[in-house]
Amino acid sequence: MNLIKKLIQFFKSAYCELAKVTWLGRKEAVGTTVVVVLFVIVVSIFVSIIDLFIGTIMSIIL
Repeated sequence: MNLIKKLIQFFKSAYCELAKVTWLGRKEAVGTTVVVVLFVIVVSIFVSIIDLFIGTIMSIIL
């Protein structure tokens, strides 16, 4: 029984803490998503170029 009371108290506390959270608005969420997607694209292009460069160097060496 004590475990059930602790679980109930935990979920009540978690719910209260979630009520305090300031959620992003639609405009902020879309803006943040665009920034993340652009960053992922830029980093993937950078990694691809480095991979191509290293692959070329390794094929010349070997």
